[in-house]
Amino acid sequence: MSKYPELIPNFLKFAKINTRSDPNSTTVPSSPRETEFLNMLKQTLIAMGLENVHTNDQSAYVFATLPATAEQAVPTVGFISHIDTADFNSENIQPKIVENYDGQSVIKLDEKGEYTLDPKVFASLKKYKGDTLITTDGSTLLGSDDKSGVAEILSAVKYLMDHPEIKHGTIKIGFGPDEEIGTGADRFDVKDFGADVAYTVDGGPLGDMNYETFNAADAKVSIKGTDVHPAEAKGVMVNAIQVGMDFHGALPDFDRPEKTEDREGFFHIYDFKGSVDHTEMAYIIRDHDRDRFEARKRLFQGIADQMNTDFGEDRIKVTIKDQYYNMGEIIEKDPTPVKIAEQAMKNVDVKPHIFPVRGGTDGSKISYMGLPTPNIFAGGENMHGRFEYVSEQTMVKAVDVILEIAKLYAEK
Repeated sequence: MSKYPELIPNFLKFAKINTRSDPNSTTVPSSPRETEFLNMLKQTLIAMGLENVHTNDQSAYVFATLPATAEQAVPTVGFISHIDTADFNSENIQPKIVENYDGQSVIKLDEKGEYTLDPKVFASLKKYKGDTLITTDGSTLLGSDDKSGVAEILSAVKYLMDHPEIKHGTIKIGFGPDEEIGTGADRFDVKDFGADVAYTVDGGPLGDMNYETFNAADAKVSIKGTDVHPAEAKGVMVNAIQVGMDFHGALPDFDRPEKTEDREGFFHIYDFKGSVDHTEMAYIIRDHDRDRFEARKRLFQGIADQMNTDFGEDRIKVTIKDQYYNMGEIIEKDPTPVKIAEQAMKNVDVKPHIFPVRGGTDGSKISYMGLPTPNIFAGGENMHGRFEYVSEQTMVKAVDVILEIAKLYAEK
């Protein structure tokens, strides 16, 4: 029998529920289905016997408290996961279980075999020889990002409740919406949460830990053209589509996601809608280094300014909005949370893999609100699509790490 018998049943139950967030919504949460799921978790936490279970009105996060068992003063530690899934089909999710995977076979996801997990394509599969894998049926994502984290936190809390002999400080739990659309932590209420340090359980494979993220901005480009008949266009027409292409062409050719890695930043165009009369483009701007990040934004605006000067009028409007910053700037002031998590992993025979994530987490924003919040692994591979999968054994190790973090803080 598993050490955490409810872990996988909970995950499978959660994964089947559509909690996809809505980037076009202005409500919090962005989708009613997220509200329903959060309310279900709220009732689960109440039934478990946790204290101060409530929905934070400001953020829609569900918060709960597990009282301390340690007699001495111990820092209050929080564990946070998001409940929404990414912008891929999330309806009628049917997880499939592959027991004792041999590390080399091709896993057929759908009945026709149109979609497969092939180690020749997904080399990560080779790491999981002997593990039980949970996959999709090829038509949806799985939702391990971050239903795995939700299930792992619940299992860790239940284990601590069932084993009061384990000494730990006060534990805070937070489940929130809309991480995938980048707004979930905007309204996070640090005071109400009440932790001294926290961890998002929202990372990838076994041992992953992140405390450095991108600095991030969203940029919109709006271009006003002049549409006339092509036969009479010379000296009159301003083709907004062509202007958009020229703008994009002025950006550094190699500073794109598909041509960068590690700490290399980029400009990424993710939407282009246009006509001769009017064109709209959407970008994200990323860099780990704050100075280079600011330089990228200046370059982006500068291209528009120069083109407007050449036109002799303002035809290009740029709007840049910062999204989050590299939380490494906060964590490095006191790396204790990272050192504790690193030691916790070693104590449960997990090799830590600490690296700067080419993205962000809710912890990126929460850290800048005054609550240091590095990110630890939850187990998912190939997240956000039909090839997503997770190892049961990795999820068990994630619970082990959460428990060990709680114990280590009590031993400090």
